[in-house]
Amino acid sequence: MNAQQILQNVQLSGESRGNLAVAQTIDKQEFTRLCERLVAEFQLPLSLFYATDKRSEGHGFGIHALFSVDATHEWILISAHLPESDPRYESLTKSVMAAHWYERYAMDMFGIIAEGHPDFRRLVHHENVPLHTHPLRKDFAWNTKMEHANEPYPMHHIKGEGIYEIPVGPIHAGIIEPGHFRFNVAGERIITLEGKLFFTHKGVEKLLEGKTITEAMPFIEGVSGDMAASHALAYVQAVEDLAKTNVPQRAKELRTLIAELERITMHTHDIANMAGMGTGFTVMAAHGFRIKEKMMRLSERVFGNRFWKGFVVPGGVGKALSKDQLSDIAKTTKEVVDEMQDLYNLGRHSDGLRERLETTGLLTKEVAVAYGALGLPARASGIDRDVRRDHPYAAYAELKPEIQVLSKGDVYARWKLRALEMVESLKLVETVCGAKNEGPISAEVNIKEGMGIGAVESWRGESLCVVYVKDGVIDRCVVRDPSFCNWALFGEIGPGNIVPDFPLCNKSLNLSYSGTDL
Repeated sequence: MNAQQILQNVQLSGESRGNLAVAQTIDKQEFTRLCERLVAEFQLPLSLFYATDKRSEGHGFGIHALFSVDATHEWILISAHLPESDPRYESLTKSVMAAHWYERYAMDMFGIIAEGHPDFRRLVHHENVPLHTHPLRKDFAWNTKMEHANEPYPMHHIKGEGIYEIPVGPIHAGIIEPGHFRFNVAGERIITLEGKLFFTHKGVEKLLEGKTITEAMPFIEGVSGDMAASHALAYVQAVEDLAKTNVPQRAKELRTLIAELERITMHTHDIANMAGMGTGFTVMAAHGFRIKEKMMRLSERVFGNRFWKGFVVPGGVGKALSKDQLSDIAKTTKEVVDEMQDLYNLGRHSDGLRERLETTGLLTKEVAVAYGALGLPARASGIDRDVRRDHPYAAYAELKPEIQVLSKGDVYARWKLRALEMVESLKLVETVCGAKNEGPISAEVNIKEGMGIGAVESWRGESLCVVYVKDGVIDRCVVRDPSFCNWALFGEIGPGNIVPDFPLCNKSLNLSYSGTDL
């Protein structure tokens, strides 16, 4: 059943914009009920929930839910208007758990109330912004000076004989960004685990307002430095969707290339970090980080920086790659993947390492579906979803990557899946590098008013960007890093394990603080 047929089944009309079906704007009383039907009756994943400020147009505030129709490579967008005088609606979280952080984010940033939400604690600005201050409203200036809120965040507590609390962070060793984790434990066994983030919220979505399409690029690439290419690709695809730009085929191939190079780089890091730094099997870390350095130096040689930045641009890519550069990419990447497979095989034959990874941090498929888990953690728990296949972009429709799915959902499954995905990524890299290096690499992007959407399967999972353009500049840009959806999984995969296994759970997800602290 395609997107329009689904809308007809729920008695809605809608406008087709390429692969996006935009339903007619509905009453707020119907919004939650229809969203619940799309999830329960049609099994559509909630991919994004966001708010807009339309008061200047006389529409109050808007709430929008984006659903993925994977079978037909389409999306459905459901929207409702909320009056400025009373911006509230019935919470979706009560029946669709995946909406829980989205709705809290809208409450903090827009002052939109999700009535009946199970958790009314402030998600974002719990200590840094005064109460009743909503930074994504249009009448809030980006450079507003605010007093410290001095409002402690109410963490959950468990009382009982022999139960203790262990605080971890927000300041961590090394270069890890701030995040606080609170353990309630009995001995070493974790009873509950809760995270508190958003200590360094950057205000990216506010800073993007009023920027031209080109001016926004450095902000997008800086959302999360280890996903610079993926975020850039999601953003430019949203812009090109809005502008109806036909990106040349060679540019699509080169975009695929850099996305897979970024994936290989970070899977190399994670395989080494999980097994080496998470368990003390340090030979994995010593060699894995050495091998990762080869990828970062490759990026420096070919693209002029170590983080795959600057290559993806609106309309295509920033430069053609020479035959020598493509040969360097293919040679280095094969060397890296081959070495990492040897290292992975060394690790998987270690009984001591396997004992630490197997059955640790279990994420069941049922829980992953409920929370809207994304990317590799979801696929390691039996969820067969990948944007490269389900919403093909760049050159993935022609290259047709084989999507690997495992079912056990533990740390070992997440570790193993990274090794499997690297092999498939190498095939894609070699195919692009071996193709004819001919044809245009960019197209003109004629910016129009309206809305566009871009989706990318980053190495972390589905990265989404929705762009609204008005009067030639960005009116609203919604950036959703997959980490935003996966952070809450800690509360599910932590309990039942012992405290020393928490670093393994953490490293097996490798979520971005920066990508969440927009």
